[in-house]
Amino acid sequence: MSPVTHDFIDREDAWGAHNYHPLDLVIAEAKGAWVTDVEGRRYLDCLSAYSAVNQGHCHPRLLRTLTEQAARVTLTSRAFRNDQLGAFCEELAQLCDMEMVLPMNTGAEAVETAIKAARRWGYRTKGIADGRAHIIAFENNFHGRTTTIVGFSSEAAYREQFGPFAPGFTLVPFGDIDAVLRAMTPDTCAVLFEPIQCEAGVLLPPDGFLRELRALCDAQQVLMLADEIQTGLGRTGTLFACDHDGVTPDLYILGKALSGGFYPVSAVVSRRDVLGVFGPGSHGSTFGGNPLGCAVAREALRVLRDEQLVERSAHEGRWLLQQLQTLRHPAIKSVRGRGLMCAIELYEAARPYCEALQQRGVLCKETHGTVIRLSPPLMVAREDLAFAVGALREVFAAGGIALRQTADGRRQEPQ
Repeated sequence: MSPVTHDFIDREDAWGAHNYHPLDLVIAEAKGAWVTDVEGRRYLDCLSAYSAVNQGHCHPRLLRTLTEQAARVTLTSRAFRNDQLGAFCEELAQLCDMEMVLPMNTGAEAVETAIKAARRWGYRTKGIADGRAHIIAFENNFHGRTTTIVGFSSEAAYREQFGPFAPGFTLVPFGDIDAVLRAMTPDTCAVLFEPIQCEAGVLLPPDGFLRELRALCDAQQVLMLADEIQTGLGRTGTLFACDHDGVTPDLYILGKALSGGFYPVSAVVSRRDVLGVFGPGSHGSTFGGNPLGCAVAREALRVLRDEQLVERSAHEGRWLLQQLQTLRHPAIKSVRGRGLMCAIELYEAARPYCEALQQRGVLCKETHGTVIRLSPPLMVAREDLAFAVGALREVFAAGGIALRQTADGRRQEPQ
């Protein structure tokens, strides 16, 4: 590591809270599927800011829209109307085949909004007694970092010393429809789920599970809340990951790629009877629905359509998964994925492998300790994917585990 990189890292570590463990490179520029660090080295981005840059880094259409809108008006707050909000809500609702949109900024805000909507719907529509609304979620979930959300996480590190937590949530094993049924009570208003559990290691539900969940929720008058913040907008080869099972939830939670990585935009999209429970003063956000964010999000959705990024994700994702499934190494436990969201699960820590890939010009990040997640921008070229596969083959080459751990814990470079 050069003194230039060291200086950036040292400054960040000295002045910033240490709530992340990033790879030790400092990105200065990005375009398309590639990023460049402060020393001029280029890397293929196989994380896409956790699916926020599905359209690719610094997409020229999004940059132009951002610049033009910023020159006109950036923020009005919801105290006044703006000329972008209505069109954004209409276009997103129609894309989702829904009736109403409530815009927010971050994914966690959208999840909190969905929880509030489901609870109030439970009281007003289902007739649950006030203060008793109950929501079912799944073990190994990741829905955000607020105290309410981490309160129903099964990850100890997310919860430690952040309590007390809000009641009203029950966790069940992901993919176990019988456990969902057992957890349901007359006070259950919603089931909150990720169609694919991304942070947990790209865990796919059993075949048919989402269809069974849809039928059960219909029978019990319970809302299905689909957190498609990471999986939505083409990431898995369909517009939404729920589409793989032919399931339409009662409510979509969207974010990340909704603005192509240019600006924090999230949204809850649902039917009128669900989002209609909100009235003036019941929920809000100063920046939610601001004209700059709405304009960028509208263009981001047009880019997805015009450049056929959903279709590209399906086509290129099939090729990538096939290539990954040919990898052979004793450390590899399994390979899985949908579209351009793939994972290599290992029998050992994934971090050293990610560091070795970095040295070969490929950026990815470990998740859940033992999983390498690969999710490049949806516009990535086949030759770039081939470059990533080649780097993986080198890392998993016979006798050359990326970075071995010696008995005393010191790192040893590849053989």
